[in-house]
Amino acid sequence: MNTNLQSLGKMIVEKKYEIANAVHIDRMGPVVMTEDEKRQFEQIEQSIIDIRANFISLFGEALIDHLDQQKAVDNILSWGKETGEYFFNLGVPLDEALKDASFYRKHIWQAIQVEAEVQNMSAATVFEIISIFDPLLDKAIYSFSLTYVESHQRSLEIAQIAFIEISVPVVPLFQGVAVLPLIGNIDTERANIIMEKTLNSAIKLQLEKLIIDLSGIHIVDRAVAEQIFKIVDALSLIGVRTVITGIRPEVAQIVVSQGMDFSSVTIKATLSQAMNEIFINLR
Repeated sequence: MNTNLQSLGKMIVEKKYEIANAVHIDRMGPVVMTEDEKRQFEQIEQSIIDIRANFISLFGEALIDHLDQQKAVDNILSWGKETGEYFFNLGVPLDEALKDASFYRKHIWQAIQVEAEVQNMSAATVFEIISIFDPLLDKAIYSFSLTYVESHQRSLEIAQIAFIEISVPVVPLFQGVAVLPLIGNIDTERANIIMEKTLNSAIKLQLEKLIIDLSGIHIVDRAVAEQIFKIVDALSLIGVRTVITGIRPEVAQIVVSQGMDFSSVTIKATLSQAMNEIFINLR
């Protein structure tokens, strides 16, 4: 029986490109692409066929070295991790990529069936092949999917950080004075980025005064207020005085209703009012 498994494994390895091409042709048959998409796909098509062939060879190697299944599992998990990231970077939707599994199962088993009939293999041998093949395919799907989802999550996190960073524009008005217009919600993560970017900009621009405009902030609860106070305190430590402007009426009501104390902070109604007062004092 072990000889039969090794023989089947060698056959799969030797015919990996033949099986891979069969998988590829069958898989791509129903896919409809525009002419531009076809041209782009032709540039990576051979790489995808190579990936298919390498994947198929792992099953052959698992049969050849069937006494060391941990090695086969490690190889399959490694393939899933590498390929999951590759297909994510290609922009292939996960549900579309996972359709490949049924085509691998179909064509690898067709090759095994032909060879099993030629060698007149027993049912026990076939069941042993199933006990090796199916769990490996399941692990490949799991590893591929997990890596794809993790890559997607990292992409979202990077995009979020990039968005937060560009939403902290410290705009110089004149020598030693700048404005920081804040828009949207402020959570702890964003507040930390705002503080870091603002402190760096304050030092770089040699600021003496910074206007923080809150007209784009629709909700100020106690947590948000505490984050704003931390930013103001941090700026004061490096010698930058802060003026807060643009507190909306509905925000003012929330501040009052929650008993938040803004008395230690210089507040002006509008950005233009703060700028005019600063300009007058500079004259």
